[in-house]
Amino acid sequence: MTVVFTCLDADTLGGVQQVTHTLAQGLARRGHEVHVIGLQRAAAPFRYVPRPLYHHHVLSNRPAGAGGLARRRADRRLRSLLDGIGPGYAVLTSPSVVARAARLLPGSLRPIGQYHGSYDHARDCWHLASIRRHYPELDQAVFLSEEDARLFSEHALLPNASALPNPLAGWPEAMSVLESPRVLGVGRLEGVKRFDRLITAFARSGAPEPWELHLVGDGGELDRLRAHAAREGVADRVVFRGRVPAAAMPAEYLAASVVGLTSDYEGLPVVLLESAAHGVPAVAFDVSGGVRSAGPVLVPPGDVDAFAAELGRLVDDEEERRRLGADARARAEAFRLEHVLDRWELLFAHLER
Repeated sequence: MTVVFTCLDADTLGGVQQVTHTLAQGLARRGHEVHVIGLQRAAAPFRYVPRPLYHHHVLSNRPAGAGGLARRRADRRLRSLLDGIGPGYAVLTSPSVVARAARLLPGSLRPIGQYHGSYDHARDCWHLASIRRHYPELDQAVFLSEEDARLFSEHALLPNASALPNPLAGWPEAMSVLESPRVLGVGRLEGVKRFDRLITAFARSGAPEPWELHLVGDGGELDRLRAHAAREGVADRVVFRGRVPAAAMPAEYLAASVVGLTSDYEGLPVVLLESAAHGVPAVAFDVSGGVRSAGPVLVPPGDVDAFAAELGRLVDDEEERRRLGADARARAEAFRLEHVLDRWELLFAHLER
C-alpha cells in the first residue's frame, strides 16, 4: 500500500520528525510505498535515516513559518504531488498540518490525523480547538496512549480516536552497566523542556563528585542554562554536549546511569523509550499518559525538590538502578518497532474494511 506522512517540516531535530522517519523506514522495509513530505524547509536539517528506503520531499525552500506566496506555492506543489501518488493513506502529523493539508488530499488518500502531544497540553493551548474542529472529519485520529485517546474521545467528541504509541527505531542488544557517574538529559535546549529544572534538581540531589549531568541537544536556551548552572554551583559538573548524531545516541545511553526528564509537556517522549531499552532508569514529571506508559519514576509536575530526592536516591543506590533498569527494558518491549508497525498495519486493514 501507499502511506504518505506529511509534516510542517520533516527534518527539524524533534520527536515528531524522529517518529515520522522511523515509521517511514519501517513501513518501507515491509514493502510499502512510503513518502515523507515536509511542507517547508527545516532551518537546521537533521538526518535521521542514513539510507532511506522511502521518498522524501520538501515543498518549499522557505523555512517553517513562512506564509503568503511561499505557502500558496507549497500548497499547489502538495496537491500536484499527492495527485500523482497511488491510493492509500495520508498521515497528517499535527493539528496545523491537518488544518492546512486535509483539504488538499485527493479522494484516493484516506486521512489519518496524528497528535504527538498529551490531552493536557492540547487543552492548555490552541490545539484542542483545532482538533475538535478538524479531526472528526478524518478517517482516524491517532493519539499516543489509551488514556489520551479516551480523553480526546470524551472532550473533543471524536468518534474516531485510537491509540498508537511511538516506536523505538531499533532494539539494543547491550544494556548500560549503570556504573558510570552520569545523569543524562536529551532534547532541544528550549523553554518547554525546562532543563533549568533538571540542573537545579541535579544540584539539590546531593550527587557527589565525580557525578556529572550531561545535556545532549542544542537550542536558544544554551547561554541561559550555562548561567543557571553557575548560579546553582554546578557549572563544572554540567556538560553541554550539543547535537549528537542519531547513530551515536546508543553510546550516550550506555554511558549513563540515570535519565532525567523535566518538561512542562510531553506526549510519549522517545528519550524515555530509548533509555528504557538500554536498561537505564529514568525520573520524570508525571505530565501525560504517554509518560506513564514508559514506566519512569514519576514525581508531581514541577516539583523540583521531589525530583531531586528521586534522582539522589538512584544516584546513591546502584542495586535500585539495576532493578528499575531491568523493569524499564521489559516494559520497552511493547514499543519495539516491529510491534508498533504491526499495529499500524492493523489500523490500515481496519480502515480498508
